[in-house]
Amino acid sequence: MLIQYGQELGDYLYDVFVAKFDFWLAFGLIAQLLFTARFLVQWISSERAGKSVVPMAFWFFSMGGGLMTLVYGIAKREPVIILGQAMATIIYVRNIMLIIKAHARGSESLPN
Repeated sequence: MLIQYGQELGDYLYDVFVAKFDFWLAFGLIAQLLFTARFLVQWISSERAGKSVVPMAFWFFSMGGGLMTLVYGIAKREPVIILGQAMATIIYVRNIMLIIKAHARGSESLPN
């Protein structure tokens, strides 16, 4: 029974990641990697600062990965991805605008 589940899992993974591999799958995987990179940037920045920080790069990775994931969702006609990423991208852009506005006023410097 366990061997059968292992074989079925192997068949499933082969079907999803090898047999159906195309441009959009590669694009979606790259989008997800870009989006995930924001957490690494935030973690490294926080470790260096010795406290929790959200650097500007976090928002740029969020926006880039979010936009790419949105394009993927539109191309694949996935309403859950479209709705989630469309709303999230608005928030990412707004946060970047607020940071730039604060920097222009001179109230704080742009984080790395």
